[in-house]
Amino acid sequence: MKAARIHAYGDADQIRIEDAALPAIGPDDVLIRTVAASVNPVDWKIRRGYLAKMLPYDLPLTLGWDVSGIVEQVGADVTGFQPGDAVYSRPDIRRNGTYAEFVAVRAREVALKPATISHVEAASLPLVSITAWEALITAAGMQPGQRVLIHAGAGGVGSIAIQLAKARGAHVTATASAAKAALVRALGADEVIDYRDPAAFAAARDLDIVFDTIGGDTQDASWAMLKPGGFLVSITTPPSPERAEAEGKRAGFVFIDPNAAILRDLAALVDAGQIRPLIGGEYRLDDAAKAHEASETGRTTGKIVLYTGQP
Repeated sequence: MKAARIHAYGDADQIRIEDAALPAIGPDDVLIRTVAASVNPVDWKIRRGYLAKMLPYDLPLTLGWDVSGIVEQVGADVTGFQPGDAVYSRPDIRRNGTYAEFVAVRAREVALKPATISHVEAASLPLVSITAWEALITAAGMQPGQRVLIHAGAGGVGSIAIQLAKARGAHVTATASAAKAALVRALGADEVIDYRDPAAFAAARDLDIVFDTIGGDTQDASWAMLKPGGFLVSITTPPSPERAEAEGKRAGFVFIDPNAAILRDLAALVDAGQIRPLIGGEYRLDDAAKAHEASETGRTTGKIVLYTGQP
């Protein structure tokens, strides 16, 4: 099979499109014939070696940890799926990834694909949707009627977080550039703040939840946006528990694992028309390096998707 792999950590030119052995499946695995995968920042952070101590891989490594495709084969102990099923997943990041024509994934990490969208759209959803769900619902305990601010509302995580928060009955404010304000409103944001406007940024106050997808100065500024007892949840850098206590606020950090239960609930929201994928770029598997370079700019809208096989 064809796969996009790295043999050493470094720049995007380390990605090689080459022949690789078909993955062997264990008794609890399914073999998925991939149709599409998507690119997430964690992919190029792994490629650069930033997470080498946290995630020690044996190289060569197939990148990518989002997939939508068709079940080709099931392990001896698998009962929930059968060949021909259309599925999607955010697989275990400790295993070889999805920039390939086939991938082996534990069956417990897989869910049936939403019926109303394409494989390309479905491949864009797992990682960002699990992230938004775990941050807003699991960690922050978001409730109907709460006032929620989502940073980088036009990004991969932000675009799903807006829709998820609206589906759960929250009042949503999002940050974005002025050029992307109309898009963010179309996703469901009740208010949009131009992150380049210091006055508008500083005016955001008395929020129940702030979802930090950026870190650094943005996270620092987020504390003042919260009401007493409000919750700052981040996916970039763990917020300081000492600062949270000093300010009378709460904080949490999310680094996700596979979660098929969330993907099943998400599929229902997608098929009900409450969540729609936002695709910002489409590339062939051969152009995986270009897709990484685009992701690394930090200026993409929605998700970047790779075509890995035929529907």
